[in-house]
Amino acid sequence: MRSIDTVKTKWQSFNIFDAFQYSGRTLRMVWDTSGGLTLTLASLTLVAGLLPGVMAYVGKLIVDAVVLAAKTNQSTDRWMVLQWVGVEAILITLLSLAQRGISIVQSLMRALLGQRVNEVILEKSLALDLYHFEDSEFYDKINQARRGASSRPLSLVNRTFGLVQNGISLVTYSYLLFQFSGWAVLILVMAALPAFFSETFFSGAAFRLFRWQTQEKRQQNYLEVLLAREDYVKEVKLFELGELFLQRYKEIFRKMYEEDRNLTLRRGAWGYFLGLIGSLTFYGTYGWIAWAAATGGISLGEMTMYLLVFKQGQSAVTASLQSIGGMYEDNLYLINLYEFLDEEVQPIEEGVTQGSIPYDGVRFEDVSFTYPDSEKPALAHVSFHLKPGEKLALVGENGSGKTTLIKLLTRLYQPTGGRVLLDGTDLQEWGLHALRERVGVIFQDYVRYQLLVGENIGAGDVGHFTDTERWQDAAVQGMADSFIKDLPKGYETQLGRWFKDGRELSLGQWQKIALSRAFMRKQADILVLDEPTSAMDAEAEAKIFAHFRKLTENQMAILISHRFSTVRMADQIAVLHQGELLEMGTHESLIEEDGRYAHLFSLQAAGYM
Repeated sequence: MRSIDTVKTKWQSFNIFDAFQYSGRTLRMVWDTSGGLTLTLASLTLVAGLLPGVMAYVGKLIVDAVVLAAKTNQSTDRWMVLQWVGVEAILITLLSLAQRGISIVQSLMRALLGQRVNEVILEKSLALDLYHFEDSEFYDKINQARRGASSRPLSLVNRTFGLVQNGISLVTYSYLLFQFSGWAVLILVMAALPAFFSETFFSGAAFRLFRWQTQEKRQQNYLEVLLAREDYVKEVKLFELGELFLQRYKEIFRKMYEEDRNLTLRRGAWGYFLGLIGSLTFYGTYGWIAWAAATGGISLGEMTMYLLVFKQGQSAVTASLQSIGGMYEDNLYLINLYEFLDEEVQPIEEGVTQGSIPYDGVRFEDVSFTYPDSEKPALAHVSFHLKPGEKLALVGENGSGKTTLIKLLTRLYQPTGGRVLLDGTDLQEWGLHALRERVGVIFQDYVRYQLLVGENIGAGDVGHFTDTERWQDAAVQGMADSFIKDLPKGYETQLGRWFKDGRELSLGQWQKIALSRAFMRKQADILVLDEPTSAMDAEAEAKIFAHFRKLTENQMAILISHRFSTVRMADQIAVLHQGELLEMGTHESLIEEDGRYAHLFSLQAAGYM
């Protein structure tokens, strides 16, 4: 079991001054969210900070007026008491109004700022490259950023304004208390420091523990998904994995709880004993002020004011130091947010919208690619030319580089060697939007959106996402129209089980929905099918590819399938093995070569004998 000391060894300690580096950036975010509410909060904070000191002085005047009226027995002196009481009542009303206003503004800011931070995180996610999402350490980073992201910025702002409010109050208290003794002001500040340093230390320890536990919390969340999601529950029940996963879930919690408990107990014990210093200091000063009043050094009203000022000043100092400690803690957690937001991304630059050699098709020229976390190339020195109207089938075992090749063609990745050209121009010189309008892709792991049937199809072309006529045309081409008509609301039927009245489709029907997406982009002249029909039987797949070939007579197409009865329809077949292009040709020519393709074909053919 890891201890807090191990955590401190794992994570470098943060300098308390460096930790405040994000305060200004967060305040700018708050201002951008709502400048009007920010100004209102600042104004109310100023009022709430000034009034307590004024009220303490008015309290002194009330007590002195009472003592004077009791001595003189004059009606004018008695009326003066009531006047000062009335003034204090007005001040109390204004203070209550300011505090209520602060609460209202904070509530409104909580909603706006929480939404703003989540929008910023999602906007950043859209700008990131694919490789970020294929990195486990990145998932830790995004989880750290999202946890508390909606609350920490507002907490920092509230504490900042709270510090200002308490600071203003403390200035007025110190001014009044200084009239009694400068030592009392010094004692007021010094007595709160031990508890402040303790809380700051444990805030840093809690943050380091939070960072250390991120992966374990993510594992726990994943186990929750396995146990509670409809797309996992069948297999979990069938293989009786529920108790095993639940036990792991409990073990992760127990490990994290023990670490949290140890930190909480230590933090509470130190906080209690150091907090006693403040209590003893107050009663020591109480005796000092009371003694001064008893010996005639100060009036009864002054004694009342000084005791109130010292007590409230002590609270203001403690609150101020707690605000500083809380701001330090908030800044530590905001490091997670801003580390994520500052993640470097490749800028999307404007590029060409058409190639230098129109109708030249797709060329791979000595293309190699290695994933960021790997030393072995996923593709090595691959070259071929796909002409307009040609159909290319990619064949190879899992991990041979077929899907990687598609990712390079769609510029989800950039080659680490060589280049990919479309119509004579390197893909890196194309405008990204113009390039992706030319390509329609359906991956094997296509998304089953919990949306309407039509919207699931419309996802293939965001520019026509709600175009009902385009939905129907694409569905007819993708052979999905026949079963969509039988659904309760046709193209308006909700799919999936997450929302009310949702209908679940068979896997084959889902694959036809996904296939229809590829036909949403009418302007696309490159269509890629990465095993989207793997759940269909051989006959159904053959019919779909025959239909697909007919519809894409004038378009380039790349097909990935493990069924050789399907790939033999292609004009060219490329055989990949461990990232290398071993063979390329027609079905007949590759059979004659008697190489790897012929070997794989004979193995599959033997399975049908």
